[in-house]
Amino acid sequence: MIQRPRGTADRLPAVAATWRLVTDTFQRQCELRGFAPISTPTIERSELFTRTTGDATDLAQKEMYSFEDRGGDSLTLRSEGTAPVVRAYVQNGLHNLSQPVKLYYITSIFRYDRPQAGRYREHHQIGAEALGDPSPAVDAEIIDLLWSTYRALGIDDLRLELNSLGDPDTRPAYRQALVDYFTPLADRLDSESRERLTSNPLRILDSKNPAVAELCEDAPRSLDFLGESARAHFDALQALLESLEIPFAINHRLVRGLDYYNRTVFEFVPPDAGSQSTVGGGGRYDYLAELIGAHHVPGVGFGSGIERVLLNLERCGTTARDPRTADAYVAPLAEAAVADAMRLSHRLRRAGVAVECGFRGASPRSHLRRASRSQARVAVLIGARELERGVVALKPLNGAAQVEVRQADAVSRIQAVLAGES
Repeated sequence: MIQRPRGTADRLPAVAATWRLVTDTFQRQCELRGFAPISTPTIERSELFTRTTGDATDLAQKEMYSFEDRGGDSLTLRSEGTAPVVRAYVQNGLHNLSQPVKLYYITSIFRYDRPQAGRYREHHQIGAEALGDPSPAVDAEIIDLLWSTYRALGIDDLRLELNSLGDPDTRPAYRQALVDYFTPLADRLDSESRERLTSNPLRILDSKNPAVAELCEDAPRSLDFLGESARAHFDALQALLESLEIPFAINHRLVRGLDYYNRTVFEFVPPDAGSQSTVGGGGRYDYLAELIGAHHVPGVGFGSGIERVLLNLERCGTTARDPRTADAYVAPLAEAAVADAMRLSHRLRRAGVAVECGFRGASPRSHLRRASRSQARVAVLIGARELERGVVALKPLNGAAQVEVRQADAVSRIQAVLAGES
């Protein structure tokens, strides 16, 4: 039998309610802050990602799904969410709008990686970007958006970790300080970190190897290399987060995985943080637009894997109402009653009542079992006797007495029963 590719997952009905809880909650938090939805193509020109993410990153070297189309163009499945949004901002002239332009998306991301819990080769993200304003207040709003989304979902024990990587003019000095620190320790680094020592020494700080992580504790810190402007920006951001009562901790090893970040970087991690535990994160990327050949566009944003969010909802014991749950179950007790049952179900749905309808005549006991499985609060029974008399039998499933009502009055009477009225 043909099976799904490794590192992908089928989204089954059992998780649909919780998935929708995440996306609806995020969308509502975005709307409260004036963020507008955006959608970008699943495929982009490969250059969009190779230019922006950095040649030495894992994403550029081994994780992108790239191919040549029949026209000879190199295309890549969307491997991260930010660069396509920046490209869309520039290409569609959004710089002519009032700044910052605040955008959000719910999208799929494709990366060839080792599959593990909450990490798939096709995974899904909620994300937001604010473009066109360099103020630390915009950073604070972006962080508040993600923090508020988690809290609205009932995930209130995540730790916000914060750092600043400074600006391009101070990055070379910091990079050299890391090279000077790690070079004498090269024999204690793993092979991946030794390779990064020459290609991208900042990424050594992100190593999940415990032995390398221990060496990183005494490594030079990016905060010690900030210029005056970047320092003022970071200090202002911390003050704003404190005023919003968003707790945070400085993590000097926090660098994120893509090279386009400058100044603010942040992540949300759970209390039992493991090597792949980050639930969401992001940062500022004021020079990304220039990497794709556009003018300077300051920006800040985040991405949060929905699959990771679902794992944390499970950890916190949060559940969602199954959208398949019915308010009413309409039961035809005879084949001749099927058409009437479907017509009544149609009328109820037009009135906003969620209805499960039986498709064939069966015994009351059989239909009531199905009504119970659908979690309906009232069953509507239509048999041969009811058809003759133009009535239906309403049976509240909380144990209240069964009553007969005219078919013409059925919708209003069912709504009254669901509202708790007699």
